[in-house]
Amino acid sequence: MTTPATTPATGSAPAAPGAATRLRNGELRRMVAEQLAHHPTTALTPGTIATKLGGKSSGAVGNALATLEARGEATKVGTNPVTYRATDKTADAAKTATITPCTTASAPSAPTTPTTPPPALPALVTGPVRRPNGQMYHPRKLSGLSDVTALRRLRAAGVSALMYGPPGTGKTSVVEAAFDDLVTVQGDSDTVTDDFVGSYTQTPDGRYEFAYGPLVTAMREGRALFIDDATLIPPTVLAVVYPAMDGRRQITIKTHKGEVVDAAPGFYVVAGHNPGVHGAVLTDALSSRFAAQIHVSTDYDLATQLHIDPKAVRAARNLAARQHRGEIGWSPQLRELIAFNRIADVLGTTAAAGNLVGIAPEEDREVVAEVVRNVFGATVAPLSLGPQF
Repeated sequence: MTTPATTPATGSAPAAPGAATRLRNGELRRMVAEQLAHHPTTALTPGTIATKLGGKSSGAVGNALATLEARGEATKVGTNPVTYRATDKTADAAKTATITPCTTASAPSAPTTPTTPPPALPALVTGPVRRPNGQMYHPRKLSGLSDVTALRRLRAAGVSALMYGPPGTGKTSVVEAAFDDLVTVQGDSDTVTDDFVGSYTQTPDGRYEFAYGPLVTAMREGRALFIDDATLIPPTVLAVVYPAMDGRRQITIKTHKGEVVDAAPGFYVVAGHNPGVHGAVLTDALSSRFAAQIHVSTDYDLATQLHIDPKAVRAARNLAARQHRGEIGWSPQLRELIAFNRIADVLGTTAAAGNLVGIAPEEDREVVAEVVRNVFGATVAPLSLGPQF
């Protein structure tokens, strides 16, 4: 972002009139922290700090303050208007300079030698990982690694991943297991831009305040953003994420005074796609943003390890083979097999087998009923209410 030149708070010489300076990443945040540190007992608004900095954008200052707050380097003390105050960490944040001194054209810079080794790759994960809902995820193989390890390494390398496959195969499960700082957007055809960036909400006193959305939260805090069912979201809406994913790593919130939000280190985007689901469209623009596209199918061996009824697993394998040959369009996935066990525990195996028939699409139900009958050795019907109890 190019801003009018001002006299930096560090005391360097002022720029020539009419000149412009481009601040390096993090420098505005340092300058904002410096202002808070200079007035440790005063609650300052973004606009006040912007004025003290010579007319910087109050939106950009607000973004810097939010990042400082997330790091514990500032604290929000008021909401109407929004005000911030220094913490015991603010002074250190103010000392962290990020601008590299310029050298003159006649004085070539000396060769530099790296002083720190490259960051270590995320550690190998082989055992079960607990998801936020408390359930354990059992990693699967992906290119010689566990899927959890592979996704974490793709994030470290800045390679966005698209997980695709039928509903119920575990796309959400592996993403939740891989990233413990996940922010999720559940996509559908009604998703709008505000669902990503935020919108104005009314406060109890009748005023309106901008509430930032999950995309802004993930960018500012350097977290992973999971866009589930991304291909159900209208392409014009999904486009709001693209500038944050490419080399710009930045978005502009047009509905909030054109505020610019920069992505903090660690920000990462992963998405889910259900091919064949009505309305799911993988556009070229979306596909090109995800360099790693990973197919997720049901692991029937895992279903056996989870003590799913062997007959249910056998029926699912049979139906999956028929689906692969194009004979039918549906087969039970891991989600349906887990549900089978739960229903069987409550209502019995026959009822659970009947439910497999009942949840099948109408056009595939006859074939599903045949396979279930052959595997379970009995004719079953979908669950339905009978005469008065």
